[in-house]
Amino acid sequence: MSLAGDARRPAAGLLLPSLLAFFAFIVLLALGTWQLERKVWKSVLIGKLTSRLSAAPADFPVRAAWPNLSADLFEYDRVSFRAEYLPDKDALVWATASAMRDDVKPPGFFVFTPARLPDGQLVVVNRGFVANPRPNGASPRPAPAAGPVTILGVLRWPERPSWFQTTRYDPSDRLWFVRDQLAMAAEHQWGEVTPFYVERESQQPPDGLPSPGKLRPNLPDNHLQYALTWYGLAVVLAVIFALWVRGRRREVSASTRQSR
Repeated sequence: MSLAGDARRPAAGLLLPSLLAFFAFIVLLALGTWQLERKVWKSVLIGKLTSRLSAAPADFPVRAAWPNLSADLFEYDRVSFRAEYLPDKDALVWATASAMRDDVKPPGFFVFTPARLPDGQLVVVNRGFVANPRPNGASPRPAPAAGPVTILGVLRWPERPSWFQTTRYDPSDRLWFVRDQLAMAAEHQWGEVTPFYVERESQQPPDGLPSPGKLRPNLPDNHLQYALTWYGLAVVLAVIFALWVRGRRREVSASTRQSR
């Protein structure tokens, strides 16, 4: 009975550590696989963005087509159109580092300005970036060109706030923290605007700052490195646990021989 009890005690002592190690091993494998899936998704996204941003510009979508447009299918499509900026109607948006524009070096702000299309509808245009160490709604920025202009840009949809943002708009500083032209239009009483805004690439005639820029997909793709890291940790865990189990068994065997 004593020998049988000694044989059962090592197995019982290994049960909980084995379950914990197995759970951790499965989690590490799952994280590695998730990173591989993210790599495939990121590669598809980069390819899609590259294709859309290098395509020839299309005509501006007609109003009847707006309900059928979605960010999944039409965001980053290039368009060319005529419009006239509304004077003294800017909204300033706090600028963060951009994965689509290398020339944006915060701190600074983007200037969003409503423009009237030939049919009378309003579209909001992100005219570009202005560097400023302490931006607020009163920060100086050049006025847009007067009269009709030809704008070349890409379609963008309203930005969703991140989990860490406590406010979308600071009325005291008159500064936005999300690129949401619908919220801007409601706050500043611009009237009805298109469900998308336009990220300006260029304009004729040009009007200098705020500087527009060509969008280029420059998204980081480190998912393979992350996947190898997680898989490597799973292998290390398995090896360390196997060595620990072997050591425990040796200790039990030595203790059993001494007890005899």
